[in-house]
Amino acid sequence: MEKRQYPYSDCETCGKCKGLPARDTSKCERLYTIMVFSENVPGLLSQITAVFTRRQVNIESLNTCGSSIPGIHKYTITCVCTENMAKMLTLQIERRIDVLQARYYVDDELFSLEAALYKISTPVMMNDSEITEAIRHHGAHIVEVNPVFSTIEKIGRTTTIFDLFDLLHEKGAVLQFSRTGRISLTKSKEEYLDKFLAERENEKILSVQNNN
Repeated sequence: MEKRQYPYSDCETCGKCKGLPARDTSKCERLYTIMVFSENVPGLLSQITAVFTRRQVNIESLNTCGSSIPGIHKYTITCVCTENMAKMLTLQIERRIDVLQARYYVDDELFSLEAALYKISTPVMMNDSEITEAIRHHGAHIVEVNPVFSTIEKIGRTTTIFDLFDLLHEKGAVLQFSRTGRISLTKSKEEYLDKFLAERENEKILSVQNNN
């Protein structure tokens, strides 16, 4: 099985800046999280993913869910690209008529979690005590055991999920692996969507007053 590579989350790891005279960080690729808020309307997801397709940017993970505001849907998308591309993608997504707001973030600006399931060989696990020790060390849980395979569950940051996968992979224990899309909250004290909705409501009130 080919070893999976975690998408680099800082601009030191892609290597494109090294050796450049002025350290042109515009050429650096890193993992960006784009958060999109929209009206809950059918067909919008295909419009959003089409933006990435046209720019030939691969989506690393995608999570959609309702937000804390009734009627508002939230899309959390991760991709590896340059900051200029992240800006371009965000602007193009925000032009969609049903999109209320789109913003991009790096990992340091977010609280993020994912869930993962690992299906591993029970005989391999039983014959290697380091595997069970690693499962405990990474805060994972064994949710099913039978003579053929065992199922491991882990919730955590993307990096820690891949750290456990890499260790199990090196031991030759991994049979299947699956993880969810990222869920994220911003670290900012300011809720950008709330501010946007408040401004839009004020504009509506002023428009009504002016018409009267």
